[in-house]
Amino acid sequence: MTSTYDLLDARLTAAFDRVGRGADPVLRASERADYQANGALALAKALGRPPREVAEAVVAGLEVADLAAVEVAGPGFLNLTLTPGYLSAALGALLGDARLGVAPAAPAHRVVIDYSSANVAKEMHVGHLRSTVIGDALARMYRFAGHEVIARNHVGDWGTPFGMLIEHLVDLGEAGAAATLGMGDLNAFYRDARVKFDADDAFKERSRLRVVALQGGDPETLRLWRVLVEQSVRYFSEVYAKLDVTLSPEDVVGESFYNPMLEAVVADLEAAGLLVESDGARCVFPRGFANRDGEPLPLIVQKSDEGFGYAATDLAAIRDRVGNLHADELLYVVGTPQSQHFAMVFEVAREAGWLPEGVRCEHVNFGHVLGPDRKMFKTRAGETVRLVGLVDEATARAEASLAERHPDLAGDERRHLATQIARAAIKYADLSTDRTHDYVFDLDRMVAFEGDTGPYLQYAHARVRSIFRRLEAPVDWGAVAFALAEPEERRLATGLLALPEAFAAALSSLQPHRLCTYLFDLAQRFTAFYDACPVLAADEPTRTERLALCELTARTLRLGLSVLGIEAPERM
Repeated sequence: MTSTYDLLDARLTAAFDRVGRGADPVLRASERADYQANGALALAKALGRPPREVAEAVVAGLEVADLAAVEVAGPGFLNLTLTPGYLSAALGALLGDARLGVAPAAPAHRVVIDYSSANVAKEMHVGHLRSTVIGDALARMYRFAGHEVIARNHVGDWGTPFGMLIEHLVDLGEAGAAATLGMGDLNAFYRDARVKFDADDAFKERSRLRVVALQGGDPETLRLWRVLVEQSVRYFSEVYAKLDVTLSPEDVVGESFYNPMLEAVVADLEAAGLLVESDGARCVFPRGFANRDGEPLPLIVQKSDEGFGYAATDLAAIRDRVGNLHADELLYVVGTPQSQHFAMVFEVAREAGWLPEGVRCEHVNFGHVLGPDRKMFKTRAGETVRLVGLVDEATARAEASLAERHPDLAGDERRHLATQIARAAIKYADLSTDRTHDYVFDLDRMVAFEGDTGPYLQYAHARVRSIFRRLEAPVDWGAVAFALAEPEERRLATGLLALPEAFAAALSSLQPHRLCTYLFDLAQRFTAFYDACPVLAADEPTRTERLALCELTARTLRLGLSVLGIEAPERM
């Protein structure tokens, strides 16, 4: 099924081409009509003709009578109002389309999405929330679009701290370490190891020797290191399960995976003539980067002590993802503070020939999570907030709200529904914000059933579904005609047809909030429709027509929420 936007855009493009080759119609949704094309103004400027004259010339060659009525407005805008016949046929087609008008991608891409990226033997905290939630939403969106997604959870599992951590594991014993590294307090494990390292010279020396053994490939040290990694990955998986995030242990590809590739990265950069020694370190000075004094800015690939930093690992990852995984797109869902680092890494990869022109490589940056005081979100004691604690608190608040609203709801059912609501509250609050902006983490607002929240959209879906529970027999959707006599019916109908363009805009810009905005607007359109247009009490054929609008609304809300990673309960 071709979307309404794509149909109109194709017809307009052909008409604009007849007046001025290659002109962009600049088509967009409009409040004055269903759509507006503003491209005549730019085309008129290029041709040196009056805008209305150009707009009228476009209309003269525009073949959209089967889709929309057109009028020239203002200085040369084209207002397009969808015809009743088109609306009825398009809505009927949606009823038989499981994808609700969203066509599968052609061609399909292989997309590597790097997200979450926790650290072994450390607690997942609020700082991991945005990468995890945004990355998982993008992974779901790409999969729904028809692309092949390869998730990469680039965990921190290598480096000098592991000498200290392995020795602490030895002191605790593997059983004791396993208990702490489960859903216990990983921070305590790391903190206790650090306290011993700072206070005990013998422990410090053992840790230093253990690092040497680890880097040298000592079998017993590697076995102990794997215990640390496996226990941590098991913990990560439990956190992801609480949030309903699709990352699995198979997606964990940490720093250690790229470690054997780092020498080749340095050697190949040197062979390409890109490597420069600076203060003992081996660097690349990528084009277009300078410090405040205007001096070239280095990307340090190998430190003066011959150790490797994040730049070398990230360059190795690009080589692997392009050369071995044959990715068409590389997405890095990492906070905004790392913008310059990734820009420099991408530029070095291009200069080295490891990142071909046809491969999309993008840093999907995001802002911070703030507390109610608009400062970095921390506990009252000033500690970083544990991610598990956030989910548990949201679930507890959702369960308390449900107990108040529905005291007759059974305990297990209430707990399950509270879990769904908590996930929706946390994810939607994050995803509905422009990812480049900071946002305030306010659980009271996030779990509310009113306003622009995840639970509100879940409730809107459940409210629609409640209508069908009152029916005595299923509805035959094969014989529905859409008259759309009331303005609220028509406004809901045009909203239902706009899912493909909303999804496409969100995916192409890597901005899930655009899909959130669409879903919230659709829910509001449905509320206005439901308040103005009786459904079950209406006479036929209006009753079946309105039931069909309700059915499409429920399907659209469910599908839209699902590709964001949010469940849509049947009852609330």
